[in-house]
Amino acid sequence: MSLTKCLLFALLAIVATASVSAERIRYDNYRMYEATSENAKQLAVLKEMEGSSDSILFLDGVHLVGAEVQIVVAPHKVPDFLDILGKAEIKYELKSSDVQKSLDEVDEKVAIKGRAARAYNWAEYYELDDTYAWLQSLAQQNPGVVTLIEGGKSYQGRSILGVKITRGGSNKPGIFLEAGIHAREWIAPAAATYIINQLLTSEEESIKQLAENYTWYVLPHANPDGYVYTHTTDRLWRKTRTLYGSCFGADPNRNWGFHWNEVGASSSACSDTYAGPSAFSEIETLSLSEYIKSLKGKINLYISLHAYSQYLLYPYGHTSDLPDNVADFEKVYNASIAAVNKRYGTKYTGGNIYDAIYPAAGASVDWAYGTQDVRMSFCYELRPSSTSYFTGFRLPAEQIVPASEELLDSIVAMAAEVKNLGYFD
Repeated sequence: MSLTKCLLFALLAIVATASVSAERIRYDNYRMYEATSENAKQLAVLKEMEGSSDSILFLDGVHLVGAEVQIVVAPHKVPDFLDILGKAEIKYELKSSDVQKSLDEVDEKVAIKGRAARAYNWAEYYELDDTYAWLQSLAQQNPGVVTLIEGGKSYQGRSILGVKITRGGSNKPGIFLEAGIHAREWIAPAAATYIINQLLTSEEESIKQLAENYTWYVLPHANPDGYVYTHTTDRLWRKTRTLYGSCFGADPNRNWGFHWNEVGASSSACSDTYAGPSAFSEIETLSLSEYIKSLKGKINLYISLHAYSQYLLYPYGHTSDLPDNVADFEKVYNASIAAVNKRYGTKYTGGNIYDAIYPAAGASVDWAYGTQDVRMSFCYELRPSSTSYFTGFRLPAEQIVPASEELLDSIVAMAAEVKNLGYFD
């Protein structure tokens, strides 16, 4: 395909997507249920429903017997939905009789920053353009220390913009941090920008050492199209915005080319955990992976920020088999969750992805560990610990700073332990 045709196709895709996204989606009188399977047969019933209709939205992947699954159901689908659960004898609980009302109540505590009204801060959540403008200003204000980097492109042509921070010389061990790969997890990019700011401005000796001893690569928005869509149209959106028939998007944290789609993902394009038609089908993951490959040998520690549940996770997601250096992972894990607890008493748990949370193949941390020789690779699931969507993905803005402070405490301890174990040599 010629470059002209490629550009034309991209433009048409943007126009088509924009027309679909023009009106904000509401969930008036939608109900949210929490269902729990008790055996493999019931789990199969839930799996069959997942992604079967855009009127039934699964907020959790259907992976394990006994795991609680939150499901949002349109009013006209409620009778059919309850009939299916009843016939399969699946236990459920009504969590909200009006999802939009529940969302609005939480939104009163979630401040969203308008463009350029005040200086960039961490008392509010920001839109994509605001954060990108702030990153650009950092590069202008800190020449030789902050360099803009582009980790890739999105389906709608947006840049996956980030910064490289190098203080006091080059050829230092590298720490790569990506956030926002799941669009609705707003605390993740907010925490990433907080870390950027602290690396550049903090007077705390431990953070100054973190900034001076390592080269940092930080990408706050690994899924920019999805993030914009959560602001303009659907706050519940998780995936990319690639068009697949009558459905949109793939789960960009199930799309990486390491044991892709083996377990913990869906083959239905309407599912929130759709793995995509092939590994790296999403331009976001493909182009970001190419950027990371260009840094091979320079990244010693990979960190991915998600929300929510207060977990710290390490490979693998596709199997319960443990990494060959699992003893070192456990040492770093123990130091990191101890540190996250000190400031506010926040308790994290976790371990290997498969056993600690659920099977999930095709994640970025597994790919970095399994294909790029990054021997230390971790995923944080940030605040809160609550299993309720309404207090989960929509963390009040007043918690951005404390959640980010304790995260940075943890990363300081993580880097120290990784160094002690020789992974930065």
